[in-house]
Amino acid sequence: MKQIIAMGGGGFSMEPDHLLLDQYLLEQTKKSAPRVCFLPTASGDSESYIQRFYHAFQKLECMPDHLSLFKPPSTDLASFICEQDIVYVGGGNTRNLLVLWKEWGLDHILREAWERGVILSGLSAGAICWFKEGVTDSMNGPLTGLNGLGFLQGSFCPHYDGEKERRPAFHRLISEKSLSEGYAADDGAALHFIGNQLFQVVSSRAGAQAYRVTVHENEITEISLPVHDLS
Repeated sequence: MKQIIAMGGGGFSMEPDHLLLDQYLLEQTKKSAPRVCFLPTASGDSESYIQRFYHAFQKLECMPDHLSLFKPPSTDLASFICEQDIVYVGGGNTRNLLVLWKEWGLDHILREAWERGVILSGLSAGAICWFKEGVTDSMNGPLTGLNGLGFLQGSFCPHYDGEKERRPAFHRLISEKSLSEGYAADDGAALHFIGNQLFQVVSSRAGAQAYRVTVHENEITEISLPVHDLS
């Protein structure tokens, strides 16, 4: 079964004392101690980010590991990734993440892993990457659209309530047809896809929302999606 869990924000890096989204992710494997691999590519494989991942996930019932492209653990990345139960992608620069993944062939490896049943997940850049398109600040200027891997159709906007520029930029880019219609998620909200269909939205805090964002005759419509509050 193919699954992707895309977070608008939250998880161990934003809510280190509130690991509800991370626990939810582990539960979807139906295993007592799933293997979870952190990909910190978007942060330039930040050592502090990697350390925070281990600090959080060593508190949970799982076997944490990570993949650094600057210090790869194996020459056989395909086997390493496909042996995991979960791939968890951190935030950072989405553009750099995609460039490096394609250079290393990880885009193809991750698709194969997804099709084999490895759960793909992440927040911010680590959520945008799975969609056809997304809203990014990777260019160090105004928020722009960016092509992702296209495992999921449509576009995605993270940090919908956490960064004031995100919502208007997403609306503008869709209205201009620079981005296709898609989904937006607040910090603390995660969209869980099974196959290519949205299964449910979960949140780690009361009030965190997710939306289907569409356009008709240049008018943007936001449809609030039902949310299961984990808190």
